[in-house]
Amino acid sequence: MSLTANWSYPTTVWFGAGRIKELPQACAAAGMKRPLLVTDRGLAPLPITVAALDVLEAAGLGRTMFADVDPNPNEANLAAGVAAFQAGDHDGVIAFGGGSGLDLGKMVAFMAGQTRSVWDFEDVDDWWTRADASAIFPNIAVPTTAGTGSEVGRASVLTNSDTHEKKIIFHPKVLPSVVISDPELTVGMPQFITAGTGMDAFAHCLEAYCSPHFHPMSQGIALEGMRLVKDYLPRAYSDGTDIEARAQMLAAAMMGAVAFQKGLGAIHAISHPIGALYNTHHGTTNAVVMKPVLDFNRPAIEDRMELAADYLGLAGGFPGFCDFVDQINADLGIAANLTELGIENPDIETLVAGALKDPSTGGNPVEMTAENTRNLLKVCFD
Repeated sequence: MSLTANWSYPTTVWFGAGRIKELPQACAAAGMKRPLLVTDRGLAPLPITVAALDVLEAAGLGRTMFADVDPNPNEANLAAGVAAFQAGDHDGVIAFGGGSGLDLGKMVAFMAGQTRSVWDFEDVDDWWTRADASAIFPNIAVPTTAGTGSEVGRASVLTNSDTHEKKIIFHPKVLPSVVISDPELTVGMPQFITAGTGMDAFAHCLEAYCSPHFHPMSQGIALEGMRLVKDYLPRAYSDGTDIEARAQMLAAAMMGAVAFQKGLGAIHAISHPIGALYNTHHGTTNAVVMKPVLDFNRPAIEDRMELAADYLGLAGGFPGFCDFVDQINADLGIAANLTELGIENPDIETLVAGALKDPSTGGNPVEMTAENTRNLLKVCFD
């Protein structure tokens, strides 16, 4: 079976090994002649980034890069990126990297022509209509990890460094014009990044599947996305050069991001404030809190998870599914709880408040209250 394809869902996706060479054609399709490549500090000097810049330069598109991006990008990173974009008279962004590079790159393209604060465009009601849509620049997304699926998303997560809150910034035109999904770019990922990003994709699929909202299309995508992670994440983790596994995980990451249009839940509602306060890796944090959240939601999801367990080939229904989560976390070297993850003396009340304010809370199948969220967090730390 060929793992090369062109898709048009939910945007134009050029999928396959070696397709980073088509970056100039993607720029032409998006109407870019002076792109700014946005990535994070860790990726900036790596061969895959240098090779992408070489491809751009050879096509007469320059090789300008902005890489002042934190693991949990914030408004200061955004301001610096916008300044670089405007100073270079760029006409579009190539968002290159994992979730941080993709999210920040998309926001630079979004905010470079706006006059209002980025916080005015938080994913609340119809706040996105406040933006000047005619001033939004195009962006191309090139994922180098298989987790967030931000390459097919219409939003970015940005940390407010003053309030230590993660905010979701949304606009339909934030969706990349073209995605280049090349599994060869993910071959060099360290094992712990492969594990954390892969479990992020699984969390997206799992929470979308469990969400009580009505979206049958996302429901089906979420179920198959979980299967791909179950079958291919252990392979990608044990052999980073396994191109088939890397490709299937890139597909699973995109599927998770498409599926969570149906909703997220307590996994993300907890993970977001933890990441904002303690700068933990997002996907790894999702993996650590996943089993406690499954137990928390059991009264509302047990029957549904029995169906999922059957589809994934897991014996034992809901308990069997939970056993699988425990086992894959252990196999991937993921911490058993948040204390083991390195968070000591946590500010539980701030985390409770952050979780209840997070938009993911509304998609949880069990209503989250201050009391039960506090108890859930204590389990996550123990």
